[in-house]
Amino acid sequence: MSNQRTDTKHKADKSEKLQKILANAGLGSRREIEKWIADGRVSVNGSIASLGERATDKDTIRVDGRVIKIKPSDEVYTRIIAYHKPLGEVSTQKDPEGRPTVFEKLPRTSFGRWISIGRLDINTTGLLLFTNNGELAHRLMHPSYQVERKYAVRIHGEVTDEMLKNLRDGVLIDGDLCQFNYIQPGGGEGANQWYEVGLSEGKNREVRKLWQSQDVDVSRLIRIEYGPVDLPKSLSRGRWMDLSEEQIQKVADLVKLSVKPRKSQPAPKTSKRKNIWKKG
Repeated sequence: MSNQRTDTKHKADKSEKLQKILANAGLGSRREIEKWIADGRVSVNGSIASLGERATDKDTIRVDGRVIKIKPSDEVYTRIIAYHKPLGEVSTQKDPEGRPTVFEKLPRTSFGRWISIGRLDINTTGLLLFTNNGELAHRLMHPSYQVERKYAVRIHGEVTDEMLKNLRDGVLIDGDLCQFNYIQPGGGEGANQWYEVGLSEGKNREVRKLWQSQDVDVSRLIRIEYGPVDLPKSLSRGRWMDLSEEQIQKVADLVKLSVKPRKSQPAPKTSKRKNIWKKG
């Protein structure tokens, strides 16, 4: 009898909420998984799960009937990779038109799946982050955390002080007030000028739409930073690299999430943005 109580207590001590287990496995954010549970898509040991239910890595957990491989909590780690997206790739898992996707060149992850932290449109290049931690990805993209994205933008057309003031103060786009946190000139010649801009939300094509609201065209757009992560100068287009433990910790601290970073990964070098601006 005492052994049975000990086993039950041990299982209770090791158990975690289902949404946390599945988020750690890279299936999605906790909020998204809570909706799956509420919709009856998740089962534990053959029974439909309920919100607040706990489980362990010894339980059989299914999502939409598919068994999910769960690692013990002490083997779960967070990995983040930086990818230098080239022109012509789409930021989806699969493309109905058969175009190349950003996921095709990524490495395998030992558990879970790669989740893109934000997206870049087909004509935008630069830094794209991926993680196997669903909750981390959710927080980094959520507007409430105000994670800043920075871009190098080449503008074709005359830019006046009044235009720059409008972009800083905010303009209405699709019914929403959009604005840059800051705008920094980056040089250029004639009608082609470079600017570095920063914003804290990732609305669809927001950088391009902001400039277009001032009747100027964006001829090149490169994401050079996401939160505390710069686009590494040594990272060529179409290549990826792991973030170091220190960088992963900085990213997680930014959104107030406790994680266990993957160990022994090389740290990317800091990019020199002026070199990026002068290309092309």
